[in-house]
Amino acid sequence: MARIVLVGEGMVELSRADAALWRLTYGGDTLNTAIHLARFGDQVGFLTALGDDPFSADLRAAWADEGIDPALLLTKPASRPGLYAITNDAEGERSFTYWRKGSAATHVFTAPGIAEAVRATEEAEMLGFSLISLAILPPEGRVALLDVARRMRAAGRHVAFDGNYRARLWTDAREAALWRDRAIATCTIGLPTLEDEAQIGHPETPEEIAARWQAGGATEVVVKLGVEGCFVAGNHVPPPARLAPHDTSGAGDAFNAGYLHARLAGCSPAEAAQMGHRIAGWVVMRVGAVPPRDIDAPYAP
Repeated sequence: MARIVLVGEGMVELSRADAALWRLTYGGDTLNTAIHLARFGDQVGFLTALGDDPFSADLRAAWADEGIDPALLLTKPASRPGLYAITNDAEGERSFTYWRKGSAATHVFTAPGIAEAVRATEEAEMLGFSLISLAILPPEGRVALLDVARRMRAAGRHVAFDGNYRARLWTDAREAALWRDRAIATCTIGLPTLEDEAQIGHPETPEEIAARWQAGGATEVVVKLGVEGCFVAGNHVPPPARLAPHDTSGAGDAFNAGYLHARLAGCSPAEAAQMGHRIAGWVVMRVGAVPPRDIDAPYAP
């Protein structure tokens, strides 16, 4: 039984191995968080749908090798996983090109086995999802996911929501803000990003963002500030060091994992933020959203 269940989409990822070659791996915001949590030693499930193709089989095997419980990886016949490519500028800032429309994950709430998967999810200690998780779903799928979150919160479980905004996935910012606010009302831990909130129409201070999310229903809010660290529990928590990133892909997802892992372990919000900063700092100095473990990977307590 998973202690933490993340909901979303895992895709095939292309990133530059060098100037001439592309590296084939996988990624997706909540998937990245799930993998880091599994590496920390947490019992993790990932609720999504994959296809019945060879790429889907490879993804299932790779995620199981990372320690993710495969029980919630549903199969949508005749569907395929999404694909995205990462390119980086001279400062390491990334941009994405996607091929994901109609991917298997968009059909997760109509996939065979979804009723059993939802029941198993609601037995977990924590649910995690993002605005991207909602964006890829049809309206009825969004409603189904928020219903799961509401029931889990009502049952006294943790619900973590990341306001990860990607404009291309929405009709406009107003639509995204509507679903973001509906999600905020279901969560116990809110994980907004200063930049995303500005892009969606709220160019506010960290204090203002935290107050608005709390007024909307979130009981605990961590505002991610990029290289400046984060704002949590009324305080600015800077990272332990200022880095020159090699690749910023997945930094916020890694922060989420460090923060949530530490909070479930009983750490204070400030201590959890430092755990998030450490894992995010390790990620940005390597290539890809979920770099292979190495000797410097900060997963040990």
